[in-house]
Amino acid sequence: MCGSPNPSIPMPLKTPLYDVHTASGGKMVEFAGWSLPIHYGSQMEEHHAVRREAGMFDVSHMTVVDVQGAGAQDFLRRLLANDVAKLKTPGQALYGCMLNDQGGVIDDLITYYLDTAFYRTIVNAATREADLAWMQEQASGFDVELIERDDLAMVAVQGPQARDRVIEWLGARSAADLKPFRATSHGDVFIARTGYTGEDGFEVLLPASQAEAFWRGLAESGVRPCGLGARDSLRLEAGLNLYGQDMDAATTPLESNLEWTVALEPADRDFIGRDALEQQKREGPTRQLVGLLLDRGGIPRTGTIVHTPKGNGVVTSGCFGPSIERPIALARIPSGDFERVEVELRGRRLQAHLVKPPFVRNGEVKVQL
Repeated sequence: MCGSPNPSIPMPLKTPLYDVHTASGGKMVEFAGWSLPIHYGSQMEEHHAVRREAGMFDVSHMTVVDVQGAGAQDFLRRLLANDVAKLKTPGQALYGCMLNDQGGVIDDLITYYLDTAFYRTIVNAATREADLAWMQEQASGFDVELIERDDLAMVAVQGPQARDRVIEWLGARSAADLKPFRATSHGDVFIARTGYTGEDGFEVLLPASQAEAFWRGLAESGVRPCGLGARDSLRLEAGLNLYGQDMDAATTPLESNLEWTVALEPADRDFIGRDALEQQKREGPTRQLVGLLLDRGGIPRTGTIVHTPKGNGVVTSGCFGPSIERPIALARIPSGDFERVEVELRGRRLQAHLVKPPFVRNGEVKVQL
């Protein structure tokens, strides 16, 4: 007797590129409530394609929120630990964190300045509902409107050849002069020189109805479709945090290698979580996020215990780094100056070297092996 779907279990959401993924042999998994490809046959080959040539990722599960109104800047200066007043040129972007009153990271996001009454933010899919609720709550009293752009698809094209491939396919010659963390519009396509792989490239927002043609066109030009697996190994090699693992509402930017995203000047800007961060800065964080480099012998996964002279810590993210052919990890451990720690794997304690991320950036190994 055949069973029927359990109506109490929501079906995964599908991006505008779902049919393309399945037709191309993508192995689909559920991620943050969405059905997305984890790979198309070889995560390793997809990883190397991005480091050496060009690969593309469907990131349409990310949430795009347009912040509009006369109070947009004042609202975002209150909402974010980084200061959007730094943004002066249309298209300029800023990475920063949205904090709770205790200084914990509710989410990390990119904000684009389009004009004084129009900003665009990109927030994580896994935190969508909580983020939108928090933003709406904090918007009270500001002349601002939050508009979720669920009519858009988003494709990240990354690698040393990525920009040329996108510019050629779109005919967007103006994008050739974009500096990092800048964006421009080409018709109804929004092109940003940003990414999550440690390689150069673009993140492209376009109407959902145009996504399939864009994806297929890039594939025909030699850009390799890539899945979540390669995206994770690439971002970890680049030393980039993943929300929910390397940082969360119980950790602050100062404990997550993100102090550079906190703008304490001007001193009179009253952003959410400021008091808690100033106190932690005065007292000194008791925890730190570090990079770990291991010899062969095991891969430290999330939750693995890390032994240090000042007590235990934990691996927040870990994988085999294809570009350096070694196990790597990010770990939150007690504050202190250590050269080595021990990672506990299957009852054994393995030596791990502390390194400063990134492990790899722009195809170049940045740590001493």
